[in-house]
Amino acid sequence: MYKRIATAVLFVMTTSLAMADPIVTDSTSRSTTDSNSTSTTTVKSPPPTAVAPAVTVINSDVCAVGVSGAAQTQILGISFGSTMIDKNCERLKLARGIYDMGMKVAAVAIMCQDERVFSAMMNAGTPCPVDGKIGESAKEIWTAEPKRQPQKVKSQD
Repeated sequence: MYKRIATAVLFVMTTSLAMADPIVTDSTSRSTTDSNSTSTTTVKSPPPTAVAPAVTVINSDVCAVGVSGAAQTQILGISFGSTMIDKNCERLKLARGIYDMGMKVAAVAIMCQDERVFSAMMNAGTPCPVDGKIGESAKEIWTAEPKRQPQKVKSQD
């Protein structure tokens, strides 16, 4: 009999737990947040820069040299580019071209525009041609009119 009572009590307990209503709790919460913030923004930019242009002389048979430069301060930047002509290079190319055409005296006359060549020719006893004259006739003209001789180029040293 105890066994039946224990079984009945156990049965009632398990069924009452299974049939029990769930417990529901309603809750409401409210919150308010006040926030003040101060911020500072620093913008760092790259420094200003002046770029020198690339001056290229593509043909190697040109008597020109490219020159460029640039300068920059905090406020102002400037750049420039140009070419410079090499007069001695031009003289050599002209003389070579004239000589290749068979005009040997004219080629020597072009080279004699340089004071160093003029002096060397005089010292060698073969004066530079002048007014279509060569040799002793040219030497007499050069001696009589020294202002016609090429002027010495001042050194930039």
